[in-house]
Amino acid sequence: MRPQPQAQPKSKTSDELDPQDRALLEEAAEAAETAYAPYSKFSVGAAVRTRSGKTYKGSNLENAAYGVAMCAEVAALTAANTAGDFDVVAIAVLGHPAGEPTRGHDIVTPCGRCRQMIYEASWVSDHDVRVICANGDGSKVNTWKISELLPSGFGPSTLGIDVKRFRKASE
Repeated sequence: MRPQPQAQPKSKTSDELDPQDRALLEEAAEAAETAYAPYSKFSVGAAVRTRSGKTYKGSNLENAAYGVAMCAEVAALTAANTAGDFDVVAIAVLGHPAGEPTRGHDIVTPCGRCRQMIYEASWVSDHDVRVICANGDGSKVNTWKISELLPSGFGPSTLGIDVKRFRKASE
């Protein structure tokens, strides 16, 4: 049986977002322009904002061996982690046909793998990460918490693991 789509929240435009979220979405749009997507011909950009206020960007990176491709969300999360700033509070994601941001009519949400990665980041940051999703030109935007995109997610607590030691010492 095919899953039935759930009701989507009413979409906004990027102009209706608060300035911080709009800036994060703009950084995701910039990242999408650096995507290497010769196979899908679909560019995705992501930008992560951490509690420190810093942002980290990522874009999709495809490969002839399809299974080793890198999603934009994972690239952005990895950049934050590599910088030692993995206290994630929000991530913005958008996508469109490569080189044609105005043709991206549908809101792009993270794939299942990326939802799992964001969910894990929420455990490390002890924050229900906000996920800001948009179409290519930002004319349609929806925002969720990762717990809404991945309800009853599999995480560290499922395995009895305490990730507090990975949190910033300033907490």
